[in-house]
Amino acid sequence: MTRPAEKNPHERKPLTRRGFMGAALGAVPAAALFGREASVQAPAQTQAAASARIKEYRTLGRTGYKVSDIAFGAGPLNNANVLSAAFERGMNYIDTAEHYENGNSERAIGQALKGRDRSKVFLTTKLNMVYDKRNDKAAIRDRFMKCLERLGTAYADCLMIHLCPLALVKHEPYHEAFRELKAEGKVRFSGLSSRGADYSLSGRIDDPVETVVMAAAEDGRFDVVLCTYNYLKGDAGDRMLKACAEKNMGVTLMKMNPALTNAQEAEMLVRLRERYKSQGKDLPEVLVKLAQVSADRTAATEVFLKKHGLGEPAQSGGAALRYCLNRPEVHCVCPSINSFEELDSFIAISGTKLETREAEMLADCRETLGSSTCRIGCGECQAACPNGVPVAAIMRYDYYFRTAKREKEAMTNYAALAGVDAASCADCPGPCEAACPHDVPIQGKLILAHNMLTLP
Repeated sequence: MTRPAEKNPHERKPLTRRGFMGAALGAVPAAALFGREASVQAPAQTQAAASARIKEYRTLGRTGYKVSDIAFGAGPLNNANVLSAAFERGMNYIDTAEHYENGNSERAIGQALKGRDRSKVFLTTKLNMVYDKRNDKAAIRDRFMKCLERLGTAYADCLMIHLCPLALVKHEPYHEAFRELKAEGKVRFSGLSSRGADYSLSGRIDDPVETVVMAAAEDGRFDVVLCTYNYLKGDAGDRMLKACAEKNMGVTLMKMNPALTNAQEAEMLVRLRERYKSQGKDLPEVLVKLAQVSADRTAATEVFLKKHGLGEPAQSGGAALRYCLNRPEVHCVCPSINSFEELDSFIAISGTKLETREAEMLADCRETLGSSTCRIGCGECQAACPNGVPVAAIMRYDYYFRTAKREKEAMTNYAALAGVDAASCADCPGPCEAACPHDVPIQGKLILAHNMLTLP
């Protein structure tokens, strides 16, 4: 096979060695405590924000590559001009996957790369080996080569197993294919991504993100990980980061927004109360309990905001993101970007440091309001469900709908769960709630999610 004309500048060189966007705290009762994932500042963008550049680069573990502390998550990317602007402003770590935007994310990246020095960009793409089960060595090679074709490049810096379950950490056909592709100069490093427990039509993942990442570190063949982590993760998340650091693995983060939100919850509870009343029924006890929890949380939110002097949403703009970057084990954070406004917001956080008052605020938030949200992907409660409801996936769709403004995607994905959705949760004794180690009123949240994500 004739090799592409483009040369891999790293091929003969020995090696020396990816929102949370800022939690937008709002002083609005029964409204979002943390704002939309795609913005860390107020909507109005200043000239200074629009001209900000990346200020900090970190060595991505044993890859030896200096990557921008703010990476470019290209999941929703369909505008190559946004990525071109990111390159001009110093962003150099790009994360994509074969299925993002049906391949159009990779195509947009290919357009933005044209005419640029390829060696100045660290490019990661991923194969969705859980949902697409063509996973023998030949199929893995073929799928990856199609990635390169869409990307318009001769090589990728890193190939990852997307949403890797524990069973695929030691999937030998992948490791064999990777070794061959690396020897041919088509890829440099191996990695995996994990957001923990998940669900698809082709199967479910019950493995917590920490279990998967620590197994990958122990395996020793993965150079880079992309995983969920935020200030609510606690001891398990800390052990995960420590395991990566001990193996000098590159660590980039996703889904750092814990989505502490009251948005729409009270309104939905009022609607459900009226619906049950019209049917001559009382609101189920589990929702009565959730209504009280919601009211208590609204009151606690107001006290929290007053205590920390928070009034405008932008006042706490990058605290949670800086929390993650404050960890020495973390090399970059990877928010999803597809607009110039989002790009401005995230780049403005580059190089900024977590202040003591911000750390205290987040610790207080974790203690006071941490039980208000599901640790999406932890999977602790799923095994307790007698009906096989994929709790983590439904809570993620709920997050997409209420916080990330991805309503259509959330409803479409939820509709695909027919048969294992949360329709039966109102009549269940709620073992999931008893199994939750974080005291989240998960049963009530599942019922609300079902009603919100289902067309009337």
